[in-house]
Amino acid sequence: MTLSTSPGHQDFHQFLQHYRDKHSDDVLTVKEEISTDQDATAVVWELASQGKHPLLVFENVKDLGAQLVTNIFASRERIGRMLGVDAAGIHQEYQARSRRMMPPRLVQSGPIVDTVEQRQIDLTTLPIIKHFATDRCPYITNSILVAEHPDTGVGNVSYHRSMLHSKTEIATSLHSRGHLWRLLQIAKERGKPLPVAMVIGAHPLFMLAGAARLPFGVDERDVAGGLFGAPLDVIRTPKYGIAVPAYAEIVLEGVIDPEAKVEEGPFGEFTGYSSDRSTNNLFRVESVLRRRDAILVDVVGGNSAEHLNLGRVPRESEMVEKLKERFPGVTAVHYPSSGTHFHAYVALKQMRAGEARQVMLGLLGWDPYLKTVIAVDSDVDITRDEEVLWAVATHLQPHLDVVIVDGLPGSALDPSASGAGTTSRMGLDATRGPNFDGIRAQIGPEKMQRAMQILSGVRM
Repeated sequence: MTLSTSPGHQDFHQFLQHYRDKHSDDVLTVKEEISTDQDATAVVWELASQGKHPLLVFENVKDLGAQLVTNIFASRERIGRMLGVDAAGIHQEYQARSRRMMPPRLVQSGPIVDTVEQRQIDLTTLPIIKHFATDRCPYITNSILVAEHPDTGVGNVSYHRSMLHSKTEIATSLHSRGHLWRLLQIAKERGKPLPVAMVIGAHPLFMLAGAARLPFGVDERDVAGGLFGAPLDVIRTPKYGIAVPAYAEIVLEGVIDPEAKVEEGPFGEFTGYSSDRSTNNLFRVESVLRRRDAILVDVVGGNSAEHLNLGRVPRESEMVEKLKERFPGVTAVHYPSSGTHFHAYVALKQMRAGEARQVMLGLLGWDPYLKTVIAVDSDVDITRDEEVLWAVATHLQPHLDVVIVDGLPGSALDPSASGAGTTSRMGLDATRGPNFDGIRAQIGPEKMQRAMQILSGVRM
């Protein structure tokens, strides 16, 4: 039984209990009182400095009114467990499951409709925390906006940072200018606001589906069904009938006004910088749905392991599949945390001269976030920055092995990008090449085994 097919498999509460039972050593429960002002983020950062990335449960957050669970996606091993594989199998399993899309199943009720408020809405009662001292205010980081095409009903599910603007309004940013932005432009052309629902907390596989990279007109809720191996159970929101997870923690329903602009940001983004680049959109909330025992399921902001993993696992999975289909010599692809979303490493066994360049240009062209790709030989461990940098230091000649392309669209959140959002991209060919003169120094495997035996009896 995998974590995704266990009883109550779409309920975050059941997921959390099941994971605690199976992997108690990977869950850290903090019983000491913490504040809503940066304490949780500080704990994450301190643990990360020690090389630790446990799922975190804060049971006593002053004035929050809910338990806080965060750092869920900080570990690749944990993501693998959600999919029933080890960390090395994530890409293949994610792609296989996400391809087996299933449309949602409408149910009559679920925990999310335990309480429904439409008359006296007060968003200041929501559980929200502040992540960084540089943030404008407390932020909803796990804000997944769901909208449906007005003609086809096909949904879009995507993440957008959000903050309170008033008791009944939320300021948000659609800076990715993706499919939700496109739906908003359709609404604007028709002179209408765009009905949306914001899901704050749900099962991690629904959260992972929300980060999927899909063509316009393909519904992430169908991908969630594929990840679960069963249709996503949904209920319709009371005013606009938007299909949202029946087992969600909190759902806000209302409209985004295409004409309204409000101040939003700065917020600590995946770049490690506090960004005030925003589309400054206004979400007017008309319904609040909440389960009685709602948990604040948070996503750690900034360049945390969780924020980066959640965004890049679907991207990596797609890129690995594309590259291996086109270039069978590719053995591995890795997006390092040190490069946020802007760097990728690719290992390959070159079949012919120049193939590393072709692979790098393919990756730089397919992934709009990437600025730098480093190609290395298949014996280099691309999960270790120091191994890749060693390959760059000893294999690369800058005048021969660097490719630069300028004037391409980039991430709106890249602080080094131009005001128009364009960026240059670079490929570094750190493979050995046909004329390389050197033999890698090696230690025999039996001697490494002997070293482990020697050290096992030595106290460090």
